Order: sequence, then structure tokens, then C-alpha cells
Amino acid sequence: MTRRLIPLLLAALAWLATLPALAMDAEVATTVQRLQGRWAEIRYTLPADQQAAAYASLAKEAERALDAHPDAAELHAWAGIVRSTQAGASGGLAALSLVKQARAELEASLALDPLALDGAAYTSLGALYYQVPGWPLSFGDNDRAERYLRRGLAANPEGLDSLYFWGDYLHEQGRDALARQALRHALDAPPRPGRERADAGRREEIRRLLAELDH
Repeated sequence: MTRRLIPLLLAALAWLATLPALAMDAEVATTVQRLQGRWAEIRYTLPADQQAAAYASLAKEAERALDAHPDAAELHAWAGIVRSTQAGASGGLAALSLVKQARAELEASLALDPLALDGAAYTSLGALYYQVPGWPLSFGDNDRAERYLRRGLAANPEGLDSLYFWGDYLHEQGRDALARQALRHALDAPPRPGRERADAGRREEIRRLLAELDH
């Protein structure tokens, strides 16, 4: 009986692994779209000196949404993304606290559903690890960065963001030939419906980085 049960269990697990991720709750999906849209508006249209305050307001909106939906991996991912970009816009000592908050949110997202939003939390966490200072100032770690970025690529191998951050990381490591390949691949990434502003802004960032690499 036991010998028959094990193959049946293995077959059931294999079948479960092929099932698509559960669709987002409608309210969560609407909130994610709003966070995505406002994030892109802040990053790509607001003057630099207005961005930190705008991200702080958006982070509070994400936190309110999480109060209502604490188990939504997608909201944790976006709370982390907003906090990390707020840190970049703020700079200084305040940024060190914000990146820790961002890391906690992204780790919470991965704990709930590592493939939410096509593995966006993996990519965002990887970006944090190579962009923040290392010990004793912060938790920067290139080895961890590469592991997370590779997981993000495995989850979304044709993604605009996963390829961009992988290329940017490679450039930071002095691996410019591989960085060019990743960035050129990123320019061929399929468009994301509803995220036209974010796509346009990210593609411009990619072109600027490629121009830098070619000089």
C-alpha cells in the first residue's frame, strides 16, 4: 500500500506545481494598479526635489492597503518597491531606515508567494542588495544580490525590469559585455498593458546606460 501511495503523492505534487498562481483579489488588483501608476508618475514626471515626499505619501497608501489585506504578496512587494525608491530619492541617514523597511516588505512578499507579480520581489530585493552600502552602514551584499536577481530572471526571463536590473548589476560588477547583452535584451521585452509610462521611462534608463557603456 505504501509503495503505491508514494507515486500517487508525487504525481499529485507534480500536478499542483503546474497550476497557475491564484488570481489576485479584485480590490488588491485595483490597488496594485493604482500604486504602479502613481509610482511611475512620481519617478518619471515629478521634479527630483518633490519625489521623496510623494513616495512617502504613496508608501502610506500601500500600508493602508496592507492593513486591509495583510496576506497579499503583491501589496507587500509594492510597499517594498515604494520604500526602496523613496530611500533613493531621500538619501542621507533617512535612507538607511527606509531600505530596511523595503527589505522587510519584499521578504514578506516572498514568504507569501515568491512568484507574485512574476517574481518582482526577487528582482527588487536583488537590486537593494547591490545598491545599498555594505556593513557596517547597511546590508549590501553582492553575492546575495546576484542570487536574488537570478531568481527574478528565472521567474520572468523576458521581463523589462528583471533584465534591466540584471544588466545594471553586471555593469556595477565591471562585467560590461554581459551587461550590454542583458540591456539590449531588455529593450526587446514585451510591453506591459497599463504600464506604458513605466515602460517608456525604464526603456529610456536602459538607453542611457547603454550609451554610457558604449563610451
